[in-house]
Amino acid sequence: MLPPARRGRRLALPALLSLLTCSLAFALVSEDVKKEAKQSKNLEKSDTSKKNDIDLKEIVFVIQSQSNSFHAKKAEQLKQSILKQSAALTQEMPTVLLLHQLAQQEGAWTILPLLPHFSVMYSRNSSWIFFCEEETRIQIVQLLETLRRYDPSKEWFLGKALHDEESTIIHHYAFSENPTVFKYPDLAAGWALSIPLVNKLTKRLKSESLKSDFTIDLKHEIALYIWDGGNGLPLTPVPEFCTDVVGSACATSLQSSLPLCGNPVKKEDIFVAVKTCKKFHGDRIPIVKQTWAGQAGHLEYYSDYADSSIPTVDLGIPNTDRGHCGKTFAILERFLNHSHDKIPWLVIVDDDTLISISRLRHLLSCYDAREPVFLGERYGYGLGTGGYSYVTGGGGMVFSREAIRRLLASKCRCYSNDAPDDMVLGMCFSGLGIPVTHSPLFHQVPVSFHKHWNIDPVKVYFTWLAPGEEDRAREQSRRGLREEL
Repeated sequence: MLPPARRGRRLALPALLSLLTCSLAFALVSEDVKKEAKQSKNLEKSDTSKKNDIDLKEIVFVIQSQSNSFHAKKAEQLKQSILKQSAALTQEMPTVLLLHQLAQQEGAWTILPLLPHFSVMYSRNSSWIFFCEEETRIQIVQLLETLRRYDPSKEWFLGKALHDEESTIIHHYAFSENPTVFKYPDLAAGWALSIPLVNKLTKRLKSESLKSDFTIDLKHEIALYIWDGGNGLPLTPVPEFCTDVVGSACATSLQSSLPLCGNPVKKEDIFVAVKTCKKFHGDRIPIVKQTWAGQAGHLEYYSDYADSSIPTVDLGIPNTDRGHCGKTFAILERFLNHSHDKIPWLVIVDDDTLISISRLRHLLSCYDAREPVFLGERYGYGLGTGGYSYVTGGGGMVFSREAIRRLLASKCRCYSNDAPDDMVLGMCFSGLGIPVTHSPLFHQVPVSFHKHWNIDPVKVYFTWLAPGEEDRAREQSRRGLREEL
């Protein structure tokens, strides 16, 4: 007996054969139609590629490099990879620029101030400015094929599209009604501006200065500027610009593993200073001790009150509700002049910062403590009109001993005890010609995470920061935690 859904009169054999013959004929016709449509689509794509045909010489590659020796070497390796792949195509070579060699101005890393330079130098003979980070991996053939889909005589802003799931403080709660509508590029996947758009933005930059005081999340702020309140251009998503997905269709990908440049730095070569105050001794310090303090070779708690049960060191600086510049400079003085004179690295963290000392040790193996290194997550203040870069304190600030020596040998100091310590340090180092060394690994995983409120900090630590297999934290996980800011 047939199941209920199939009950009914069976078809006679001739009728069934007739039906199958008709179905087969229809299927063959359908396949022919599909083939014709596919051929038409491929022909259209081929015509588009021919119409927008560009040579490598029409692409200007800009690697967002840094002057620190480790980062400069990484950027040079990427430059040589681009040139080697280009030479194999027997075309005229493209222009490849290293950002730190291009301009000495403090705000060059924010890109927008450099657009007038690109307009003057390259608008006559180039079609695209392609930006990438030192960790971006580029497949030149695929990149050429991807860019040929877009008419370079028109304005284009191309990239791997990201969006906020919910409004966040680092984006100033932009598009709070529906934050998913605004797309901004993942800079690590590479992004591109057509020369007509570069020229348009240059004209705007010349007529009005950049307005934002702070640069906190560059990718979002660049997209906002180009969008211009709806009067400009939105980001065009390009699926071939990739990060965590690597395949034959990807023109770019990301090398995102934690760098290791030899043996990890010994934990005895890192001195950790925790900034705290009496009112947080009871709730924040126990979390530090329960989570990451045991990883540190040398650690001291600096407070406005000497508590022998912790113990804390009273620096003689009263606690302030806002900035902690006085306390931070007292820590720097103590480290340089009174503590462990052979320890090459100092890390200053807040008492509500979680940090992975093991990953930090891996990261610091890439840096030379004999150089003046000021390392962390880079922000900017007033960069459109001069200004300076600084390391945001919440994610942890890392200093080589040489950087501290040069800083304290200068006359640059706090203008008040409650001045913002991270910004004053940025201003001082900028005046000394010592640039901030930026690492995206700080602040919201995989090296550090800043915040105790609204989360279980112990759970966050053991999920994302504790030593183990999870040391190879994925970029996607890091982005997910950033949204909690």
